[in-house]
Amino acid sequence: MYDQYPTEAYSENARKKMLIKIIDIIIVTIAFFFILYVFVMNQEVLLKFVIGTVMVILTIIYGSLKYEAKAITQTMTNKDISKLVLLNESGMEVDEWELGDQISLLIGKSSAEYKADIDLSGTEYESLVNYEHAVLNCVAGIWYVEDIDSVNGVGLKKAHKRVKNRLKQEIPYPLGNGDTIYIANTRILVK
Repeated sequence: MYDQYPTEAYSENARKKMLIKIIDIIIVTIAFFFILYVFVMNQEVLLKFVIGTVMVILTIIYGSLKYEAKAITQTMTNKDISKLVLLNESGMEVDEWELGDQISLLIGKSSAEYKADIDLSGTEYESLVNYEHAVLNCVAGIWYVEDIDSVNGVGLKKAHKRVKNRLKQEIPYPLGNGDTIYIANTRILVK
């Protein structure tokens, strides 16, 4: 069961990403045929050396620009996170938690021994939620979710993906705006 949140911003972002992928494919195709011509069909050694050197330099520049753009996009996505929203089975908002200036939040159930920041007591799947199920940590402005040895696991569905992935225990995963955290079968939307 996958919920989608079709918004204009999401579809615009998806179109931009698709356009960038198409441009990348066109660049690689042109580069392939250029390399084929220069290095296979052409016999001049000096031309091969000059073109080869230029292509290596351009590849390094292109790769570093793509890497930097991806890092900036990831950072910008995380800075937009301001709250978490508990969703019911039909996708309606049931509860919400403002993140504010906090840097760490415990997701679980509160009891006499444990105080959960995101308390899932009283939810439909409460019996599947551990007292200390998962933790959210903010490091350098980026929020991460981590399964802390829960019995029923933690899932994460990225905003731009259709599949939910189960997180490996004690490994932090970065969050972005629009992602959905699954605590057992309970859904928390990141906004």
